[in-house]
Amino acid sequence: MLIDLSEILSLEGKTQVIEAPVSMDSFQSKLGSFPVKDKEPVILTITNTGKKVLHLEARGSVTLSIPCDRCLKEVPVDFPFALERDMDMKVSEEDRIKDLDEINYVTGCSLNVEQLVHNEILIRWPLRVLCQEDCKGICSHCGKDLNDGPCSCEQESLDPRMAAIRDIFSKFKEV
Repeated sequence: MLIDLSEILSLEGKTQVIEAPVSMDSFQSKLGSFPVKDKEPVILTITNTGKKVLHLEARGSVTLSIPCDRCLKEVPVDFPFALERDMDMKVSEEDRIKDLDEINYVTGCSLNVEQLVHNEILIRWPLRVLCQEDCKGICSHCGKDLNDGPCSCEQESLDPRMAAIRDIFSKFKEV
């Protein structure tokens, strides 16, 4: 959803509160595509503080379904956010890029709510997602979920870096 900021910019001291729905059904990133399970509308409070500077306050929440890092079960992960930022509307897009300004959700006099939410999810992305703290993962041989019980695979836990030495010993056993 694009919000036109020209009306707010026209009057110093003007404050506008906007409830913007989040329309994304999935979150796309270099990590993949993750379905949105739940979303709350973004509550925006935009205030013209003068000299073409807008004060932005945004609150909202999105829940994504992300696979567990060990067993690949889908885990609902909440991404609540609350941000406060001053936006200098006199600065051009080229100057923002040059200054490494992170505000890529403002173009001209429009604020892109979807891009703002996308940025907030990226900032809050967890390092690890687990379905439970003691998740046992999946068997590396047969792929069985070890949280449901042990598999019938041989449970030999040798260091893979020692495979060459293991092969030498197995040849001696054959002789």
